[in-house]
Amino acid sequence: MANDYDIIIIGGGLVGASLACALGEQDLRIAVVEAVPLSSAAQPSYNERTVALGYGSRQIFEGIGIWSAIQELGATAIKKIHVSDRGHMGKTRLDCAKEGLDALGYVVDTRLLGRALSERVQQLSNVEFICPAKLISMQFTAEHAEVEIEIDGVMQTLSAALVVGADGVQSSVREQLGIKTFDMNYGQTAVITNVSVERPHRNVAYERFTETGPLAVLPMSDVTEFEEGTEHRCSIVWTIKDKDRDAVLALDDAAFLAELQDRFGGQLGQFTRVGKRVAFPLALKQAREHVRSRLALVGNAAHTVHPIAGQGFNLGLRDVAVLAEVIVNAVQADEDIGELLILKRYARWRRRDHLRVIGFTDSMVRLFSNKFTPLALARNIGLVATDLFPPLKKLITRQAMGMSGHLPKLARGLRLDSRR
Repeated sequence: MANDYDIIIIGGGLVGASLACALGEQDLRIAVVEAVPLSSAAQPSYNERTVALGYGSRQIFEGIGIWSAIQELGATAIKKIHVSDRGHMGKTRLDCAKEGLDALGYVVDTRLLGRALSERVQQLSNVEFICPAKLISMQFTAEHAEVEIEIDGVMQTLSAALVVGADGVQSSVREQLGIKTFDMNYGQTAVITNVSVERPHRNVAYERFTETGPLAVLPMSDVTEFEEGTEHRCSIVWTIKDKDRDAVLALDDAAFLAELQDRFGGQLGQFTRVGKRVAFPLALKQAREHVRSRLALVGNAAHTVHPIAGQGFNLGLRDVAVLAEVIVNAVQADEDIGELLILKRYARWRRRDHLRVIGFTDSMVRLFSNKFTPLALARNIGLVATDLFPPLKKLITRQAMGMSGHLPKLARGLRLDSRR
């Protein structure tokens, strides 16, 4: 019997929807199973969460064909990145002009990115978005996969040649299949919020290392919804120690802004307003298997990294670009897209990038959270050397933009060939 679909994507969030869009012009029947709606049509509020996109992710969205829609909804360019170590003189500055580009990356409201993806998915005749639906169980045979889902209390079984787990950090796909993970708790918590600042950010992103962890200040669009007039707004990702979490969240707005100001400094003048604060624990998680016969994991279902340098979502988006290309190449060669031999091509291709990003983020956290004086001196010499040595700076810049290593077509801004 023919399968209901060629591919079932479990998880229709930003990564799962991106994969559906990447394969949207292919001769493939795709189902996306998601528990909650992807986005709301309402405009984002002052408290809206954001995602930082490297320039390589812009290229992927251009290849998918939705970057213009994302730009139209709103994307704030990151033209420069300023890296510093609190209490020390070492600094490194990255500039898009040195790369001959108009930006190193972009800051986009998560809801607006979801909206752009949702609108694109709805336009695709070969993609069925099944929502709200809950994954109940999965069965795999040599010929196909069967997925049992619950829709409004009714059980339904779907079959496909390939199942893709794109259901995030607490992946039900990974858990149900008993796929083990390598886990490491950093003993840190990320406090995320938005702030208004006295001076324009001028499209500069700041990564400031402190003794409790990195503090990222990212440029956002200005807001005009307050009586004071236009306010310059930035997104904050402040890493603190787990033991300080409750105390920091309990601070009133004035005390929180004062503490944040002390950590960051006066580059943007005074912090004048703070939005809603949320916090989540930070840990490294890496699935020990990224593929099995008729199964592939992408995004946070496969790996979760520290938010330092904003690499997490970009890493997952590169998973999407590579898996989509491997699938399209297999279809063109009349191969079984769910066969383990095919899926191992995806796993091998992604391995080096995964290890590079995990190694980079983990080593940066450990290096800059250490108070040992000789090490502090060495890392600041390293920051100065990086700033003064163009080849090393270029290497770091390309890594930050997600444009290093063996790039798939989408990451080069190219569309996938839709021919069989």
